[in-house]
Amino acid sequence: MKEFQLCGLGNALVDIFLEISEAEFASLGFERGTMRLVDLAEQKTLLDRFQKHEPKLVSGGSIANSIIAFSQLGGQAAFIGCVGDDRYGLFYAGEFEELGIDIDNPIIVNESTGTCVSIVTPDAERTMRTCLAVASHLSARHIDEARIKNSEWLFIEGYVFANPDTGQTAVREAIRIARQHGTKVAVTCSEAFVPQVFADAFHDALQQTDLLFCNEAEACALAQAGTAEEAFNKLKGKIPSLVVTNGPYGAYIRHAAVEAHVPSFPSEPKDLTGAGDMFAGAFLYGITHGVSPEKAARGAAFLSHKVISQVGARLHHGTRQFWDECVGSHK
Repeated sequence: MKEFQLCGLGNALVDIFLEISEAEFASLGFERGTMRLVDLAEQKTLLDRFQKHEPKLVSGGSIANSIIAFSQLGGQAAFIGCVGDDRYGLFYAGEFEELGIDIDNPIIVNESTGTCVSIVTPDAERTMRTCLAVASHLSARHIDEARIKNSEWLFIEGYVFANPDTGQTAVREAIRIARQHGTKVAVTCSEAFVPQVFADAFHDALQQTDLLFCNEAEACALAQAGTAEEAFNKLKGKIPSLVVTNGPYGAYIRHAAVEAHVPSFPSEPKDLTGAGDMFAGAFLYGITHGVSPEKAARGAAFLSHKVISQVGARLHHGTRQFWDECVGSHK
Protein backbone atom coordinates (compact mmCIF):
# COMPACT_ATOMS: atom_id res chain seq x y z
CA MET A 1 0.00 0.00 0.00
CA LYS A 2 1.58 3.31 -1.07
CA GLU A 3 1.31 6.48 1.00
CA PHE A 4 -0.26 8.52 -1.83
CA GLN A 5 -2.64 7.47 -4.56
CA LEU A 6 -1.67 10.45 -6.73
CA CYS A 7 1.30 12.78 -7.16
CA GLY A 8 0.90 15.76 -9.49
CA LEU A 9 3.69 17.48 -11.41
CA GLY A 10 2.81 20.88 -12.78
CA ASN A 11 3.03 24.66 -12.88
CA ALA A 12 2.07 26.13 -9.51
CA LEU A 13 0.05 29.23 -10.34
CA VAL A 14 -2.20 31.49 -8.32
CA ASP A 15 -5.42 32.02 -10.28
CA ILE A 16 -6.63 35.59 -10.11
CA PHE A 17 -10.25 35.96 -11.21
CA LEU A 18 -11.43 39.24 -12.68
CA GLU A 19 -15.07 39.61 -13.64
CA ILE A 20 -15.38 42.58 -15.99
CA SER A 21 -17.98 44.12 -18.29
CA GLU A 22 -18.03 43.79 -22.07
CA ALA A 23 -17.01 47.46 -22.38
CA GLU A 24 -14.01 46.97 -20.10
CA PHE A 25 -13.04 43.85 -22.01
CA ALA A 26 -13.29 45.68 -25.35
CA SER A 27 -10.95 48.37 -24.03
CA LEU A 28 -8.23 45.74 -23.49
CA GLY A 29 -8.15 44.69 -27.14
CA PHE A 30 -7.61 41.02 -26.20
CA GLU A 31 -8.78 38.17 -28.40
CA ARG A 32 -11.63 36.52 -26.52
CA GLY A 33 -11.10 33.04 -25.10
CA THR A 34 -7.34 32.92 -25.66
CA MET A 35 -4.51 32.10 -23.29
CA ARG A 36 -1.34 34.13 -23.70
CA LEU A 37 1.92 34.07 -21.78
CA VAL A 38 3.02 37.48 -20.52
CA ASP A 39 5.95 38.83 -18.50
CA LEU A 40 5.81 40.16 -14.94
CA ALA A 41 5.56 43.82 -15.94
CA GLU A 42 2.62 43.21 -18.28
CA GLN A 43 0.80 41.15 -15.66
CA LYS A 44 1.31 43.87 -13.04
CA THR A 45 -0.09 46.54 -15.38
CA LEU A 46 -3.19 44.43 -16.03
CA LEU A 47 -3.78 43.79 -12.31
CA ASP A 48 -3.19 47.42 -11.34
CA ARG A 49 -5.74 48.50 -13.92
CA PHE A 50 -8.52 46.38 -12.37
CA GLN A 51 -7.54 46.55 -8.69
CA LYS A 52 -10.89 48.16 -7.82
CA HIS A 53 -12.62 44.94 -8.93
CA GLU A 54 -11.12 43.15 -5.92
CA PRO A 55 -9.84 40.12 -7.82
CA LYS A 56 -10.39 36.71 -6.21
CA LEU A 57 -7.30 34.57 -5.46
CA VAL A 58 -7.29 30.78 -5.71
CA SER A 59 -4.33 28.40 -5.74
CA GLY A 60 -4.29 26.76 -9.11
CA GLY A 61 -2.49 25.53 -12.15
CA SER A 62 -4.09 22.81 -14.22
CA ILE A 63 -2.73 19.73 -12.43
CA ALA A 64 -2.97 21.44 -9.05
CA ASN A 65 -6.73 21.85 -9.68
CA SER A 66 -7.00 18.11 -10.37
CA ILE A 67 -4.97 17.25 -7.26
CA ILE A 68 -7.20 19.51 -5.14
CA ALA A 69 -10.37 17.83 -6.48
CA PHE A 70 -8.80 14.43 -5.80
CA SER A 71 -8.03 15.34 -2.19
CA GLN A 72 -11.46 16.95 -1.64
CA LEU A 73 -12.98 13.60 -2.62
CA GLY A 74 -10.90 11.92 0.08
CA GLY A 75 -7.81 10.81 -1.82
CA GLN A 76 -4.24 11.09 -0.48
CA ALA A 77 -2.25 13.34 -2.79
CA ALA A 78 1.12 15.04 -3.23
CA PHE A 79 2.21 17.82 -5.58
CA ILE A 80 5.52 18.92 -7.12
CA GLY A 81 5.82 22.53 -8.34
CA CYS A 82 7.62 25.83 -7.58
CA VAL A 83 6.42 29.11 -6.06
CA GLY A 84 8.24 32.30 -5.00
CA ASP A 85 8.55 33.83 -1.53
CA ASP A 86 6.06 36.63 -2.28
CA ARG A 87 2.50 36.95 -0.96
CA TYR A 88 1.15 34.72 -3.75
CA GLY A 89 3.65 31.95 -2.95
CA LEU A 90 2.88 32.02 0.77
CA PHE A 91 -0.84 31.99 -0.02
CA TYR A 92 -0.30 28.95 -2.27
CA ALA A 93 1.74 26.93 0.23
CA GLY A 94 -0.69 27.79 3.04
CA GLU A 95 -3.72 26.74 1.07
CA PHE A 96 -2.23 23.37 0.11
CA GLU A 97 -1.31 22.75 3.73
CA GLU A 98 -4.94 23.44 4.73
CA LEU A 99 -6.13 21.00 2.05
CA GLY A 100 -3.83 18.29 3.43
CA ILE A 101 -1.85 17.95 0.20
CA ASP A 102 1.85 17.12 0.63
CA ILE A 103 3.88 19.72 -1.25
CA ASP A 104 7.14 19.57 0.70
CA ASN A 105 8.87 22.97 0.41
CA PRO A 106 8.08 24.55 -2.96
CA ILE A 107 9.17 28.11 -2.03
CA ILE A 108 12.13 29.55 -3.94
CA VAL A 109 13.62 32.65 -2.35
CA ASN A 110 13.73 36.01 -4.18
CA GLU A 111 11.45 34.82 -6.96
CA SER A 112 7.95 35.77 -8.09
CA THR A 113 5.14 33.23 -8.01
CA GLY A 114 3.41 32.43 -11.28
CA THR A 115 -0.04 33.94 -11.76
CA CYS A 116 -2.87 33.32 -14.18
CA VAL A 117 -5.29 36.19 -14.59
CA SER A 118 -8.62 34.77 -15.70
CA ILE A 119 -10.75 37.51 -17.19
CA VAL A 120 -14.37 36.37 -17.07
CA THR A 121 -16.83 38.22 -19.30
CA PRO A 122 -20.65 38.16 -19.02
CA ASP A 123 -20.85 35.43 -21.73
CA ALA A 124 -19.00 32.99 -19.36
CA GLU A 125 -15.95 32.97 -21.64
CA ARG A 126 -12.58 33.27 -19.97
CA THR A 127 -9.57 35.01 -21.47
CA MET A 128 -6.33 34.23 -19.73
CA ARG A 129 -3.03 35.98 -19.27
CA THR A 130 -0.46 33.75 -17.62
CA CYS A 131 2.84 34.83 -16.14
CA LEU A 132 4.76 31.65 -15.33
CA ALA A 133 7.52 33.43 -13.38
CA VAL A 134 9.19 30.89 -11.07
CA ALA A 135 6.74 28.11 -12.04
CA SER A 136 8.76 27.73 -15.23
CA HIS A 137 11.93 26.96 -13.24
CA LEU A 138 10.52 23.51 -12.40
CA SER A 139 13.23 21.12 -13.57
CA ALA A 140 14.80 17.71 -12.91
CA ARG A 141 16.44 18.90 -9.67
CA HIS A 142 13.03 19.63 -8.13
CA ILE A 143 11.78 16.09 -8.68
CA ASP A 144 11.39 14.34 -5.35
CA GLU A 145 11.95 10.62 -5.78
CA ALA A 146 10.31 9.65 -2.48
CA ARG A 147 6.96 11.22 -3.32
CA ILE A 148 6.75 9.62 -6.78
CA LYS A 149 7.93 6.26 -5.44
CA ASN A 150 5.27 6.43 -2.72
CA SER A 151 2.43 7.21 -5.15
CA GLU A 152 0.25 4.83 -7.15
CA TRP A 153 -0.03 7.36 -9.99
CA LEU A 154 2.06 10.28 -11.26
CA PHE A 155 0.00 12.92 -13.12
CA ILE A 156 1.93 15.22 -15.50
CA GLU A 157 0.71 18.58 -16.83
CA GLY A 158 1.11 19.18 -20.55
CA TYR A 159 2.12 22.81 -20.05
CA VAL A 160 5.35 21.62 -18.40
CA PHE A 161 6.51 20.35 -21.82
CA ALA A 162 6.48 23.97 -23.03
CA ASN A 163 9.79 24.65 -21.23
CA PRO A 164 12.33 22.56 -23.15
CA ASP A 165 15.33 23.45 -20.93
CA THR A 166 13.62 22.97 -17.57
CA GLY A 167 10.16 21.40 -17.72
CA GLN A 168 11.05 18.65 -20.15
CA THR A 169 13.96 17.57 -17.94
CA ALA A 170 11.52 17.43 -15.00
CA VAL A 171 9.10 15.26 -16.99
CA ARG A 172 11.82 12.85 -18.12
CA GLU A 173 13.20 12.47 -14.59
CA ALA A 174 9.72 12.01 -13.07
CA ILE A 175 8.78 9.33 -15.62
CA ARG A 176 12.12 7.55 -15.10
CA ILE A 177 11.50 7.40 -11.33
CA ALA A 178 7.87 6.35 -11.81
CA ARG A 179 8.88 3.48 -14.11
CA GLN A 180 11.58 2.37 -11.70
CA HIS A 181 9.13 2.13 -8.79
CA GLY A 182 6.03 0.77 -10.52
CA THR A 183 4.14 4.08 -10.33
CA LYS A 184 1.63 4.46 -13.19
CA VAL A 185 1.88 7.57 -15.39
CA ALA A 186 -1.01 9.80 -16.46
CA VAL A 187 -0.55 12.83 -18.74
CA THR A 188 -2.89 15.65 -19.70
CA CYS A 189 -2.37 17.60 -22.95
CA SER A 190 -3.32 20.95 -21.35
CA GLU A 191 -3.69 22.69 -24.72
CA ALA A 192 -3.65 21.73 -28.40
CA PHE A 193 -0.36 23.56 -29.05
CA VAL A 194 1.53 21.28 -26.62
CA PRO A 195 1.49 18.06 -28.70
CA GLN A 196 1.96 20.17 -31.85
CA VAL A 197 4.85 22.44 -30.87
CA PHE A 198 6.63 20.03 -28.52
CA ALA A 199 5.78 16.90 -30.47
CA ASP A 200 9.05 14.99 -29.94
CA ALA A 201 9.15 15.33 -26.16
CA PHE A 202 5.41 14.76 -25.88
CA HIS A 203 5.46 11.59 -28.00
CA ASP A 204 8.45 10.26 -26.06
CA ALA A 205 6.49 10.67 -22.84
CA LEU A 206 3.36 9.11 -24.37
CA GLN A 207 5.25 5.91 -25.08
CA GLN A 208 5.62 5.50 -21.32
CA THR A 209 2.15 6.76 -20.38
CA ASP A 210 -0.60 4.57 -18.94
CA LEU A 211 -3.44 7.10 -19.18
CA LEU A 212 -3.90 10.19 -21.37
CA PHE A 213 -6.46 12.96 -20.84
CA CYS A 214 -7.35 15.37 -23.64
CA ASN A 215 -10.28 17.42 -24.87
CA GLU A 216 -11.58 17.37 -28.43
CA ALA A 217 -9.20 20.06 -29.79
CA GLU A 218 -6.17 18.41 -28.17
CA ALA A 219 -7.15 14.90 -29.26
CA CYS A 220 -7.73 16.08 -32.83
CA ALA A 221 -4.34 17.83 -32.88
CA LEU A 222 -2.65 14.71 -31.54
CA ALA A 223 -4.41 12.20 -33.80
CA GLN A 224 -4.79 14.41 -36.90
CA ALA A 225 -8.52 13.82 -36.70
CA GLY A 226 -11.64 15.88 -37.33
CA THR A 227 -13.85 14.90 -34.38
CA ALA A 228 -13.48 13.72 -30.78
CA GLU A 229 -14.82 10.29 -31.68
CA GLU A 230 -12.47 9.85 -34.62
CA ALA A 231 -9.51 11.00 -32.49
CA PHE A 232 -10.51 8.62 -29.69
CA ASN A 233 -10.66 5.69 -32.12
CA LYS A 234 -7.25 6.57 -33.57
CA LEU A 235 -5.56 7.05 -30.20
CA LYS A 236 -7.10 4.25 -28.16
CA GLY A 237 -4.79 1.59 -29.57
CA LYS A 238 -1.66 3.66 -28.82
CA ILE A 239 -2.12 4.35 -25.11
CA PRO A 240 -3.39 1.75 -22.60
CA SER A 241 -6.04 4.08 -21.12
CA LEU A 242 -7.58 7.16 -22.69
CA VAL A 243 -10.09 9.88 -21.84
CA VAL A 244 -11.28 12.33 -24.52
CA THR A 245 -13.68 14.93 -23.16
CA ASN A 246 -15.98 16.75 -25.55
CA GLY A 247 -17.70 19.49 -23.56
CA PRO A 248 -21.49 19.28 -23.77
CA TYR A 249 -21.20 16.07 -25.82
CA GLY A 250 -19.80 14.01 -22.95
CA ALA A 251 -16.60 11.98 -22.87
CA TYR A 252 -15.09 8.89 -24.48
CA ILE A 253 -13.23 6.65 -22.06
CA ARG A 254 -11.19 3.50 -22.26
CA HIS A 255 -9.69 2.02 -19.11
CA ALA A 256 -9.22 -1.46 -17.64
CA ALA A 257 -10.99 -3.24 -20.53
CA VAL A 258 -13.98 -0.85 -20.33
CA GLU A 259 -14.78 1.36 -23.31
CA ALA A 260 -17.69 3.79 -23.14
CA HIS A 261 -19.17 7.11 -24.13
CA VAL A 262 -20.44 8.93 -21.04
CA PRO A 263 -22.94 11.77 -21.63
CA SER A 264 -22.47 15.15 -19.97
CA PHE A 265 -24.98 16.83 -17.66
CA PRO A 266 -27.01 19.76 -19.04
CA SER A 267 -25.39 22.98 -17.80
CA GLU A 268 -25.81 26.74 -17.87
CA PRO A 269 -22.11 27.60 -17.89
CA LYS A 270 -20.94 30.67 -15.98
CA ASP A 271 -17.21 30.04 -16.44
CA LEU A 272 -15.59 27.15 -18.32
CA THR A 273 -12.38 27.27 -16.26
CA GLY A 274 -11.29 24.00 -14.78
CA ALA A 275 -13.88 21.62 -16.24
CA GLY A 276 -11.18 19.34 -17.68
CA ASP A 277 -9.03 19.58 -14.54
CA MET A 278 -11.99 18.54 -12.39
CA PHE A 279 -12.85 15.67 -14.75
CA ALA A 280 -9.30 14.30 -14.57
CA GLY A 281 -8.99 14.61 -10.78
CA ALA A 282 -12.37 12.98 -10.17
CA PHE A 283 -11.80 10.19 -12.72
CA LEU A 284 -8.42 9.38 -11.15
CA TYR A 285 -10.05 9.36 -7.72
CA GLY A 286 -12.67 6.89 -8.96
CA ILE A 287 -10.26 4.44 -10.57
CA THR A 288 -7.94 4.47 -7.54
CA HIS A 289 -10.85 3.83 -5.17
CA GLY A 290 -12.50 0.78 -6.68
CA VAL A 291 -15.12 2.59 -8.79
CA SER A 292 -15.74 1.19 -12.28
CA PRO A 293 -14.30 3.38 -15.09
CA GLU A 294 -17.76 4.19 -16.49
CA LYS A 295 -19.09 5.20 -13.07
CA ALA A 296 -15.92 7.19 -12.37
CA ALA A 297 -16.42 9.08 -15.66
CA ARG A 298 -20.06 9.72 -14.78
CA GLY A 299 -19.07 11.16 -11.39
CA ALA A 300 -16.33 13.21 -13.09
CA ALA A 301 -18.83 14.59 -15.62
CA PHE A 302 -21.22 15.55 -12.81
CA LEU A 303 -18.50 17.42 -10.91
CA SER A 304 -17.35 19.18 -14.12
CA HIS A 305 -20.95 20.30 -14.63
CA LYS A 306 -20.93 21.71 -11.07
CA VAL A 307 -17.64 23.56 -11.68
CA ILE A 308 -18.77 25.35 -14.84
CA SER A 309 -22.02 26.43 -13.18
CA GLN A 310 -19.97 28.84 -11.01
CA VAL A 311 -16.97 31.16 -11.43
CA GLY A 312 -13.59 29.53 -10.77
CA ALA A 313 -11.82 26.26 -11.42
CA ARG A 314 -12.58 24.68 -8.07
CA LEU A 315 -15.53 23.71 -5.92
CA HIS A 316 -14.94 25.15 -2.46
CA HIS A 317 -17.44 22.86 -0.79
CA GLY A 318 -19.75 19.97 -1.62
CA THR A 319 -17.30 18.06 -3.84
CA ARG A 320 -17.66 14.77 -1.99
CA GLN A 321 -21.39 15.22 -1.48
CA PHE A 322 -21.94 15.76 -5.26
CA TRP A 323 -19.81 12.70 -6.01
CA ASP A 324 -21.84 10.51 -3.64
CA GLU A 325 -25.05 11.91 -5.12
CA CYS A 326 -23.99 10.78 -8.58
CA VAL A 327 -21.88 7.67 -7.95
CA GLY A 328 -23.54 6.45 -4.77
CA SER A 329 -21.69 6.11 -1.49
CA HIS A 330 -18.88 3.60 -1.48
CA LYS A 331 -16.02 2.78 0.80
